[in-house]
Amino acid sequence: MARLPDSFLEELRARTPLPALIGRSVRLARSGRQWKGCCPFHGEKTPSFYVYDDHYHCFGCGAHGDAVGFVMQGQGASFMEAVEILAGEAGLEVPKPSPEAAEAERRRLDMHGILESAAALFQYSLRAPEGAHALAYLHKRGLSDETIGRFGLGYAGEGRGTLARRLAGEGVTPDQLLEAGLLRPGDDGAPRGELFFSRVMFPIRDRRGRVISFGGRTLGDGQPKYVNGPETPLFSKRRTLYGLDIAREAARGGAPVVAVEGYMDVIALHQAGFAGAVAPLGTALTEEQLEVLWQLSPAPTLCFDGDSAGARAAARAAEAALPHLAPARTIRIATLPSGEDPDTLVRGSGAAGFATVLQAARPLGDALYDLLAEDGGTTTPEQRAAFRARLVTASSRIADRGLAGEYRRHLLDRFYAGTRRGAAPLPRALPRPVPAANTANAERIRTLTAILVRQPALLPRLEEAFSALPLPPECRRLLAGLQDYADDAENLDFAGVIAHLTTLRLADDVAWALGNGNLPLAECAGADVPAGVAEAGWWQIYGLMRRFSLEDDVAAAQREFAATPTGAAQARLIALAEALSAARGGGLAPDAVTED
Repeated sequence: MARLPDSFLEELRARTPLPALIGRSVRLARSGRQWKGCCPFHGEKTPSFYVYDDHYHCFGCGAHGDAVGFVMQGQGASFMEAVEILAGEAGLEVPKPSPEAAEAERRRLDMHGILESAAALFQYSLRAPEGAHALAYLHKRGLSDETIGRFGLGYAGEGRGTLARRLAGEGVTPDQLLEAGLLRPGDDGAPRGELFFSRVMFPIRDRRGRVISFGGRTLGDGQPKYVNGPETPLFSKRRTLYGLDIAREAARGGAPVVAVEGYMDVIALHQAGFAGAVAPLGTALTEEQLEVLWQLSPAPTLCFDGDSAGARAAARAAEAALPHLAPARTIRIATLPSGEDPDTLVRGSGAAGFATVLQAARPLGDALYDLLAEDGGTTTPEQRAAFRARLVTASSRIADRGLAGEYRRHLLDRFYAGTRRGAAPLPRALPRPVPAANTANAERIRTLTAILVRQPALLPRLEEAFSALPLPPECRRLLAGLQDYADDAENLDFAGVIAHLTTLRLADDVAWALGNGNLPLAECAGADVPAGVAEAGWWQIYGLMRRFSLEDDVAAAQREFAATPTGAAQARLIALAEALSAARGGGLAPDAVTED
């Protein structure tokens, strides 16, 4: 039977995360950078079965293999059956054996040899007299000869046609150089001129350390400053990370995995001791590159410049990561000092300077909130409503529904804790200590919460006033759950909200709010109370809690409405005036609201 192309098998293995595949049938637990569990191929009580990013090994029975081997051993499948199973799950089509496919594979293998020959020629040129200024440039950038050799850096000479002439002696044709991405095509598709000349050369390697393309940096004032090789049968820019072969080995030894921007950043960090550094190739981080990062680490750090461009890059990376997050894989966001990149930082502040940046990296949930806040203000009700919508939309993009719910709660908890009504800070509305469970205010807050759970249709009118209170964690969770329900449900009813809160694992919080038959509630929070009575009671209780600051709140709302007479500002003013009236024991303050 004809052999499958190595390129297809490599792609299949790259698209099949081994811990996820084996974790379907084996209970795995983290053990450093690896996973371990009890071997599925022989009975054991003490785990000796270890799963790495690209293979597994049992130290008890000696079982060893990759994704294809695991399916073969575990399901008794043949090689082709195992390949077809995994290819179906990965969305790949198994190539049909044919003379054309065999020829394409032969050319691909020849291409590896051509690129290795080109890399050797570039390295030779760097040490030759013609490359003296290129070598001096690298030394000036702080790179040692050992580092230059470790990354295989080289120099593409001044003369056009030099590469083709030198490799012709090895039997390499211009058409082969074109297919390998070393020559530029002309208008007719035929080889034209060399892609790289008068540039410092950076070999781009695959995970196994084989050269698959090059990047080149000009030493003059020419543009573009950096040039990457084109897409070829070996090289896909979207799927490749610079420095992957080195980072892969370092990650196995426990090095932190960090994605930075460019070639020199990776090399400088490696020389400073951060051998888990990688970089995309002149583009925003792609979903495919994130998958590669997660094969190295469950929580890689993405490092961005501390300017507006860095913030935009971080936002794009977060956007790409959200649909693929899972409890066992996330990202962290690190921000560099303004005006610095990793290369300049380690040259100026040493390894300690970059270590400080990594230590300050934020979990994605916290970084995402700040990134989304930068998309618009949070001063007016309209801006806050838009910001909240962005938070909800972002969390809904996470495919894992349990994790999506946790993100939604985390983001909205921070939203309600960090925003207040009105354009200006409200007097005496600073956070106060959460009252103890046996205080009067604690029971009032529980009653207000119970009314919202029993009467979810009141939520749009009461939510903002409620969120301004010093709510305990259970109330924050219930408020986020109610908001989640109100966003998606057509009819806001008690049965529906209970079902929804139960799916969010908030049943205990609901039981606390409703008393669970043990703690009495005010009559306005009863099961059969009309909505109007419940709302009047809600405002009366709310007024008792805020009576000492409501007058100032109403005054601030009046100023806002006078400056920006929107419907939202008017509705807020009316609600506060009603609360103040309830607190005073009278009707709606006659001079509180003016119609536009």
